[in-house]
Amino acid sequence: MKNTKSSVSETGHSKNIANLQDLISFCTAYGDKYNPVKEELKISSLEVLYEDALLKLNDAQTKKTLFDNATNQRVEVFKELNPLATKVINALAVSETNPLMLSNAKSYNKKLQGRTKAKPETEKSGEETENPTRTISTSQQSYDSKINHFSNLIQVLEQSAAYNPNEEELKTSALQDKLADMKNKNTALIHANTEYSNARLSRDQVLYNDLTGLCQIAKEVKQYVKSVFGAISPQYKQISSILFTKVKS
Repeated sequence: MKNTKSSVSETGHSKNIANLQDLISFCTAYGDKYNPVKEELKISSLEVLYEDALLKLNDAQTKKTLFDNATNQRVEVFKELNPLATKVINALAVSETNPLMLSNAKSYNKKLQGRTKAKPETEKSGEETENPTRTISTSQQSYDSKINHFSNLIQVLEQSAAYNPNEEELKTSALQDKLADMKNKNTALIHANTEYSNARLSRDQVLYNDLTGLCQIAKEVKQYVKSVFGAISPQYKQISSILFTKVKS
């Protein structure tokens, strides 16, 4: 299902940048009459600002795609963990005669299955209207715990001389490969989250900084045009309705 908040936010950033292009076009058409003293309001500076904003927006969108992909990949690799652990316990139960070892293995499996007082975390993909760092922090503990519990379960199996299943997916070597894949996908998501968060910060700095951001500069351009041509002039009416909005992200 399409995330409405995310779509509105993405549209808001893009709209601000597109509106700046419109504003530049009108100001350029004013010719020599558009001659502000402030360097940031000059046409050349506005064009640099437009290109920089577009670059930062595209980078944030690219990093979001990578973040979403990493999120989905982690979900996929963890998806079959619980049923796999159950198969492992059943295989151990029919071979291991040491009740303490079997009890330890079952204990780790229960933790993997979430049969504890703690509520299991659910995976969330990065949304433009949410802080992805916060999203990760609220779910990361759960994934770290699953990795730890699965690692402990494998250690129990490796200590059991009786555990030697014929099924390839249940062999300790295959389980170690699974564990390594889980760790890699988990780490990849953490890095993708950092990259996406930093890209958002860079984008928002260019668009919404209180002093040098696109929205503030556009506001000052309007004020300059108003001062040159007058509040009821056709020129000011051309640009006064071009909206620039600070988008929460």
